[in-house]
Amino acid sequence: MKLERWQVIAAGICSLILTVGLARFSYTPLLPIMRDQAGLSAFDGGWLATVNYIGYISGALLASTLSNLDYKYLLYRFGLIVAVISTIGMGLTTDVNLWVFLRFISGVSSTAGMLIASGLIMNWLARQNLKTELGLHFAGAGMGLVLSGLAVMAMVDHLAWDQQWWVLGVVGILFFVPAWIWMPKPAKAGSAEAQVADVAPPSAKWMRLMLGAYFCAGFGYVISATFIVAIAETLPELQGKGPWVWVVVGLAAMPSTFIWDRVARITGVFEALVLAYVLQIISILMAGFIDGYWANMVSAVLFGGTFAGIVNLTLSIAGRQFPANPSKAMARMTLSYGVSQIAAPALAGVIAERTGTYRGSLYLAAALMVAGVFMVWQLKKQTEV
Repeated sequence: MKLERWQVIAAGICSLILTVGLARFSYTPLLPIMRDQAGLSAFDGGWLATVNYIGYISGALLASTLSNLDYKYLLYRFGLIVAVISTIGMGLTTDVNLWVFLRFISGVSSTAGMLIASGLIMNWLARQNLKTELGLHFAGAGMGLVLSGLAVMAMVDHLAWDQQWWVLGVVGILFFVPAWIWMPKPAKAGSAEAQVADVAPPSAKWMRLMLGAYFCAGFGYVISATFIVAIAETLPELQGKGPWVWVVVGLAAMPSTFIWDRVARITGVFEALVLAYVLQIISILMAGFIDGYWANMVSAVLFGGTFAGIVNLTLSIAGRQFPANPSKAMARMTLSYGVSQIAAPALAGVIAERTGTYRGSLYLAAALMVAGVFMVWQLKKQTEV
């Protein structure tokens, strides 16, 4: 079947909505509901979130070891199936051990949309001599966050926690179909279509800088994502309305990846990446220094408008350095990003326990993001050499 560009991009968007927005991040708004209705303890709730991150890193590790695009295509399709099963399955049991398993495989499945789909799409765009931009594709992550947040808020007064998981799983099937049908198969090895332009691989120093910068970005992302709702809930104007802040983040993320592609065309991709880092630093410092409704809303908009853009620009840069197999390079980047997402919450918890506030964690995140800015600037110089 001959596919058009819009169909391929739509497949990527749907894969992200399913594997990231629904299968992975529905847990965020459903967590307090499961604690109230399903007897989920605070410890188990945190453990399920950690296991999901471990699953994501495991999926990235698996993707980084695969060079054969046909295997990656099969893994992509397997991930779509697992995303639906793990979402519906959460509502079919109250066994914590089964929940742990389901959250783990859900994390693994999210690499299908975030990494493997990104690589397959970039490879297809390169083969078609089209711009290898992934902004529209990554908009699916923001769409998924908004969809899961709004869906849970719409269902909370009408359905029990388990029924909400079932509904989200059924909704996921609607996105499963185009994600399955329209994702292009890799071209056969040796065929004319499989050929892409030769690009000299980057130096080891370049890769170290890229991995380091993305580690810093992951630290800044997970600290903000972990505490942004909790910080909002401490304000009188936002008590009980914390999930709305998460929706604002998703709404800002939706168009941001497309916008950052346009910014990169004008300024250059590394300059755009530096700007995204700086704006996210501002969002982190606003949450740490300034109390108040509007400050938190602006912080949420800046955070949502930058984190997805940083992912998009970084993975696009990495993918362009390895056009024949971009998802393998993207997986290596994601391992660095993912390690920081496991280390950061644990460190932030220690800081919060000792200081009684989240602000120390936010300051540390901002400091690491500043280090990331310098690494990105060094990357620009390395690339120009």
